[in-house]
Amino acid sequence: MTVTAFPNGISVQDGLELVPDWRIAKHTGAAFDGGTANAHGDYDGTGNPVTLFEVSGVVEVRLFGICNTLLTGASATLSVGVAGNTAVLIASTTATDIDANEVWLDNTPGVLAKALSSNGVIVNNSDIIETAGTANVTAGQIDYYAIWRPISDGATVTAA
Repeated sequence: MTVTAFPNGISVQDGLELVPDWRIAKHTGAAFDGGTANAHGDYDGTGNPVTLFEVSGVVEVRLFGICNTLLTGASATLSVGVAGNTAVLIASTTATDIDANEVWLDNTPGVLAKALSSNGVIVNNSDIIETAGTANVTAGQIDYYAIWRPISDGATVTAA
């Protein structure tokens, strides 16, 4: 049986044109070691912020992290954004609230599953960064996923 239209009457061809050109990039995060000068998680070191994704052109992006190893660091915070708006993608979150197996996409991490916002963020030629704040993140590990689509011709998002 060949389907030529959706139940609402939209042709398959027209329906396919309505589907956005979403892509996924993954950044495998390094282990946090903020107790070591200038290492990942050292909030006042030269390695902060950390570039997660390099963005070329204009893109719409939705981003989330999967915590693989419990984060530690008394009063440390983490956020994800761009230079000048470091929490635009993921709001500043107390690092010790991000536990192993949790999905992190806002300041209230969720265990195993969390609804992803339907609203993306427009990024224009600005790398996506992770920023440690207030104190060192001394242990743990997060992988990040950027679900993105190009807005301008030739736009790309690549893991750093």
